[in-house]
Amino acid sequence: MAEKSEKADFETFQLFSSSSSDDNSQFRFGFLDSSETSLPPPPPPPPPCVEVPLTEVSSSVRYTVEPVNLNGFTLLKGRVNTQEIFALSNSDLVPGKYEGGLKLWEGSLDLVKALRSEVQNGLLSFLGKRVLEIGCGHGLPGILACLEGAAVVHFQDFNAEVLQCLTIPNVNANFSDKSSDLAANATEVRFFAGDWSEIHQLLPHACDNEKDEACMTGQSTAGYDIILMAETVYSISSLPTLYELIKKTIGRPHGVVYMAAKKYYFGVGGGSRRFLSVVAKDGIMVASLVAEVTDGSSNVREVWKFSFK
Repeated sequence: MAEKSEKADFETFQLFSSSSSDDNSQFRFGFLDSSETSLPPPPPPPPPCVEVPLTEVSSSVRYTVEPVNLNGFTLLKGRVNTQEIFALSNSDLVPGKYEGGLKLWEGSLDLVKALRSEVQNGLLSFLGKRVLEIGCGHGLPGILACLEGAAVVHFQDFNAEVLQCLTIPNVNANFSDKSSDLAANATEVRFFAGDWSEIHQLLPHACDNEKDEACMTGQSTAGYDIILMAETVYSISSLPTLYELIKKTIGRPHGVVYMAAKKYYFGVGGGSRRFLSVVAKDGIMVASLVAEVTDGSSNVREVWKFSFK
């Protein structure tokens, strides 16, 4: 088998055509032939960063709601059709177009459970805090922050369509059965769509910690107190951009990040441990394991907390 493989590789990169050298029309350098060197088209540019108003809900998309029981705590989640919104079927993501925000990933539920445990054990309080959920999708962790008394909860997703068709309806659904509706709630709730490389320019509480001395010393009131994210570290190539976004939006010195993710994302190379290495290399934050889920039926999942040293 090895000999066949080596022969195939050699034939792919042979210098001259296999045709007779007397045929000048066939005499060419194989590695210069346009058909052999054509590169895949570059990914489409990211969508523009926009704020999506709470009232901007899609009325043309079918939205159904169902309860999710989280260890005795119930939230409502919506269900929509990916084909109907993005003209995609059976796709978790399409880089540059759709990043999987319509699917309820396991890590989102893991994060809600871990956050509730942290609150119940007195290790975390959302009361009066500024919260950002990155890559929110259904937005269940951010919704929990609203219910726990956060002063500000901002939801971010790559696609405005995800916010319009799923996140905003989910937020409304989870407040419709409460004693007070969302409009009467004290939490400032806003929604932002865009790529991680640019969205900090639109987020109201972003703080360029690398350039702003007040941010660096913790004297600024900018920055989010708590950043939440689930299933955002699946792609190796996006990890540095994600970490830079965190540094530009987290408040210092007391801001914290809670991340839920699979230990490894097989086939795409990312995972919680890959992201941990990015954070460790920078050397300004420390990580602690909050929860580990090993149900035997899926990849090992983890919830981590990051804080400043």
